[in-house]
Amino acid sequence: MKTMMKVSPLLLFLSWVVCVSAEGLHVDLFIFGCSDSDGEDMYSLDGEEKWFADFINHRGVEPQPSFIDHISYVEGTYDNAVANQQICRSNLKNSLEAMKDIPLENDPPSSPVVYIRDKVELGVKNTLICHVTGFYPAPVKVYWTKNGQNVTEGTSINVPFPNKDGSFRQTSRLDFTPQQGDMYSCSVTHPALDRPLTRIWDVEVQQPSIGTAVYCGLGLTVGLLGVAAGTFFLIKGNECS
Repeated sequence: MKTMMKVSPLLLFLSWVVCVSAEGLHVDLFIFGCSDSDGEDMYSLDGEEKWFADFINHRGVEPQPSFIDHISYVEGTYDNAVANQQICRSNLKNSLEAMKDIPLENDPPSSPVVYIRDKVELGVKNTLICHVTGFYPAPVKVYWTKNGQNVTEGTSINVPFPNKDGSFRQTSRLDFTPQQGDMYSCSVTHPALDRPLTRIWDVEVQQPSIGTAVYCGLGLTVGLLGVAAGTFFLIKGNECS
């Protein structure tokens, strides 16, 4: 079992990593964190979230894909998460008081990576994904735009996830319907950045080319005309003889 702790003015994270050997090596992670106004409580397996506390809607969420055997958490898990927040804020207050003269770390995130969940089909719903990593402390803030206009509907962001070096990573998603020529952007802000990091993604779907079909059709037409003309002159030649 390994314990990691980093302290910042915003957040205190405590996590436990347990390695279990079955057919291979698996990592089961529990992490909770807090600030004066925010909190996190999350369980994961091999980097995938199994359960997290939604403190805004006061419930637990199990964001597991449909193709796996679903793992359910017992009733009361969310109540335990709320209790963890009280403990976390008490520890955070004591830690900040004890470490007030220690310089704080501030690591900027890498440039965001934007990609699409499924192959682009115009008019068919899809999801844009913006991934950012390497930052400390957590979290980052992510903003989406469409054709230069801010977008909030259909956006979501997961809880900060720890990397092995103590930094964090987060992924934001935007549900959208691609239309030819639309342009989207994902911008990331963090206290270690002087200005936001922005990555652009635009909808470009290659339309079926008619050039080859036209040339092939024209060639076929000319060829048929040539055959017809040859046949005509052949018949005329036979009549004359």
